[in-house]
Amino acid sequence: QVQLVEAGGGLVQPGGSLRLSCGVSGGTFSSVTTAYETMGWFRQAPGKEREFVAGIKWSGSRSLYSDSVKRRFKISSANDKSTFYLQMNSLTPEDSAVYYCARSTNLTVVVPTGPNYYGTWGQGTKVTVSS
Repeated sequence: QVQLVEAGGGLVQPGGSLRLSCGVSGGTFSSVTTAYETMGWFRQAPGKEREFVAGIKWSGSRSLYSDSVKRRFKISSANDKSTFYLQMNSLTPEDSAVYYCARSTNLTVVVPTGPNYYGTWGQGTKVTVSS
């Protein structure tokens, strides 16, 4: 079974940057996914619901960002499809949360934003933005 593993969280000052990564344990994405699948990043702050941050088709043909991170965050994948990333710039305390990567095999929505569309999740990596 595909398992996702996030890395790259930590403590950063406001205005700083972090890059999160998400890989597959025991294999590579290229062996288990297709161009039609979506890889997404979500986050959940204490007391709040899990929210969509960004998503990308493995084909690279489409990506989508939430309004709160648009123009600050960038989702991308490694050329060999073994890992995908979330580059986070101009971080604010409001970005503090546990960040999760997830995989959706749904083919009816171009880039799903609802957590229910994603069937495989990583364990999460904590991001704290504080001075």
